Amino acid sequence: MEGSRPPEFEVAFDTAISAPEAFGASFDVAPSAEALELGEGLDGDPAIAFRRTLGMFATGVTVVTTRSGETVHGMTANAFMSVSLRPPLVLVSVDRRARMSNLLHEGTHFGVNVLEAGQAMLSDRFAGRVVVDGEVEPRFELVHGTPLVEGALAHLIARVVRSYWGGDHSLFLGQVEYARYGEGEPLLFHGGRYERIVRDPHVFALLPGELLDPIFALGEEREYADGEAIMRIGEPGAELLLVLEGSVRVERPGRTLTLGAGDLIGEIEVLDPSGGRIADIHAEGLVRCIAVSRKTLLAALTADPRAAIALIEVLAARFRETA
Repeated sequence: MEGSRPPEFEVAFDTAISAPEAFGASFDVAPSAEALELGEGLDGDPAIAFRRTLGMFATGVTVVTTRSGETVHGMTANAFMSVSLRPPLVLVSVDRRARMSNLLHEGTHFGVNVLEAGQAMLSDRFAGRVVVDGEVEPRFELVHGTPLVEGALAHLIARVVRSYWGGDHSLFLGQVEYARYGEGEPLLFHGGRYERIVRDPHVFALLPGELLDPIFALGEEREYADGEAIMRIGEPGAELLLVLEGSVRVERPGRTLTLGAGDLIGEIEVLDPSGGRIADIHAEGLVRCIAVSRKTLLAALTADPRAAIALIEVLAARFRETA
């Protein structure tokens, strides 16, 4: 009829929620709330048990940042993941009660700042925990109009392309438009507390010279030709070696480094030989080393209790770093 409105689909909101079929099969139906079954040994509040169970999954720690007018907003989040390489997509999960949830929508740009091992206090700051007296204020740099946390291990800038319902959280899918990273170790979160990676922890190398020199005076000198294997993964770790001349290539799954004169090889394995060598090590050019057997090493530590005590202090410091 002339002048009449074009045909439209219209349904009351309350009706639509109780009858999702009115929208067709593409409508995301919220799952019904069902009791969470707890495994053996778990009791109490199911929500707390669920959270603690998820806490067994170790994650990195990020700060999600965005800009609203002249204000920078940041929020600590470990619910972050990569989704796709082509196109580059990432996903962040944000509590619907958080202000960040209201600031992110399709077209909004946000930064993902992967925190470095020494930035636990910064993580606490953006998580709204108590600020420690004298704590340094976080600083930001503006890249393509998006604030990024200075000193973070890696940075991403993404544009929200989709948002999804996620229970008491909202899921924001972002297409990455900028990425960079630097050198360092990431801050980790596991079991409700911060953790850190310890790579190549020095043990004997931290002993003073007057305690270490007598130990290597008991060793034997060896030479290795270019490319010759000095150690292989899985072999018994029954010796500690000091590189006197040349350089060696240390290869572990996912990591390669070069050591030179004055560096020690096998510091961890010689204390726990049952686990075997943890790296393949080959000579690069002519290499001269001094090798001290585990038996000789233990005899030297027994003969000079000062060296044994110093070694215990080094190991205790390592434990303290990760506590």
